[in-house]
Amino acid sequence: MRRRLIQSTLAVVLVVIAVFGVSLVIVETRTITSTAQERVDTEAVRLVSIVDSRLLGEETVDASVLRDQIQGDRYAEIRIPGKPVIEVGTKPTGDVISARETGEEGETVTVQEPRSSVTREVGRTLLIIAAVALLAVIAAVLLAVRQANRLASPLTDLAETAERLGSGDPRPRHKRYGVPELDRVADVLDSSAERIARMLTAERRLAADASHQLRTPLTALSMRLEEITLTDDPDTVKEEATIALTQVERLTDVVERLLTNSRDPRSGSAVTFDLDEVIQQQLAEWRPAYRSAGRAIVSSGKRHLQAVGTPGAVAQVLAALIENSLMHGGGTVALRTRVTGNQAVIEVTDEGPGISADLGARIFERAISGRNSTGIGLAVARDLAEADGGRLEMLQTKPPVIALFLSRTPPAKKPTQDSGPTVR
Repeated sequence: MRRRLIQSTLAVVLVVIAVFGVSLVIVETRTITSTAQERVDTEAVRLVSIVDSRLLGEETVDASVLRDQIQGDRYAEIRIPGKPVIEVGTKPTGDVISARETGEEGETVTVQEPRSSVTREVGRTLLIIAAVALLAVIAAVLLAVRQANRLASPLTDLAETAERLGSGDPRPRHKRYGVPELDRVADVLDSSAERIARMLTAERRLAADASHQLRTPLTALSMRLEEITLTDDPDTVKEEATIALTQVERLTDVVERLLTNSRDPRSGSAVTFDLDEVIQQQLAEWRPAYRSAGRAIVSSGKRHLQAVGTPGAVAQVLAALIENSLMHGGGTVALRTRVTGNQAVIEVTDEGPGISADLGARIFERAISGRNSTGIGLAVARDLAEADGGRLEMLQTKPPVIALFLSRTPPAKKPTQDSGPTVR
C-alpha cells in the first residue's frame, strides 16, 4: 500500500509537470525569440538614426565611429548611396536574427545577431524549469512518503491488533490515528477485544467453578462407592447405593446450575423449601469425610424452617462452607439455624483458630485464601447465594462464623393489569 500511494502521487505530479512544463517551455521559447527580435529591431532603428544625424551634420560615418554603438556579438552593415559598404563587428555564420531599416538619406542599416544566443538563453530557461520540476518531484515524493506512512502505519497497527486478538491476547489498545475511517476500525477492534476478554474470563471462570464445585460431590460419591465395596451387608449396600444415587442427582443439579449461571448468574428459579432436608442431606454426605479426619459435624437450632431459594444452590453453598471448615478449620463443625426478621439464617462454625482480621473482609473474593487453596469456593458460594436473593456474610472471625441469609417469603409478584372484559 505504501508503495502504491507513493507511485500514484508521483504519477499525478509527473503528469502535472508534463502538462504545465511543456506549455511553459513553449511560451518561454517564443517569448525569448520575440524579445531577441525586438532587440535587433531596436538596434537597427537606433543605428539608422545615428547615421542620419551624422549625415545631416556632414560628419564622418565609418566603422570606427559606429563600432562603439554595437552591443554584444551583433553585426551591422550600413549601405550609404555613393559610398562603400560599412561593416561593424564580425558577420555571423549559420542561422541569424536580422533587422533592416532605411534612413531619411536613403541609407540602409542591417543588424544581425546569431540565433545561438537565443538558443543559449532558451537552454538556461529550460535548466531552470527542469530544476524547479525536479524540486517539485522531490517534494512530492517526500510528501507522498509521509502521507503513505501516516496511512500505512495505522493499518499495520490494526493488523497487529487483529493478530493479537487471533492469538488469544484480547487487550484493547485504545489507540487512535486522527483518520475517521481508521479510528472507526480501531473502535470496532477494541470493542471486539473487550467482548472476547469478557467471554474468555467467563469461560475460565466457568471452568474453575466447575472443577471446584464438581470436586466435592465426586469425592463424596467415591467414598460412598468405597464403602459399598467394603461391606457384604445387603441392607448397608442398599442404603449406601441410595445415598450414592442422591449424590448423582445432586451432581447433575450442580452441572445444570453451573451452566445456568454461566449464561445468566441472576436466572435462579427460587422456590419455598424445607431447610432441614438440605441440612440433613449435607450432614449425611459429609460425615464420612469428617470421620476419616477424626472430627464431627452436627446441627442445631430452630427446626422446620421454610426458606425461599433454589435447594440445589443452597446445598452447594453449605457444601462449600462445610468443605472450607474441613480444610481450614478444626474440631467439631456446627450448623445452626435461626430466624432474624423475615430471614432464615444458617450459621456454619468450627473450633479452629479462625481467620485473620485483614483477611476476613476479603474472604469472599476470588483467588483470596488463607492457605494454599484456589480461593474459589467461597466466591462461588457468595455468587450462588446472591443469585437466589440471599447473602453470605462473615459474622465472626475467631472462632469463625459464616452465615447464609435466605428470605422466608417469596418476592411479591407484580400485579398484572386487567385488560377488561372481552367484547365478542
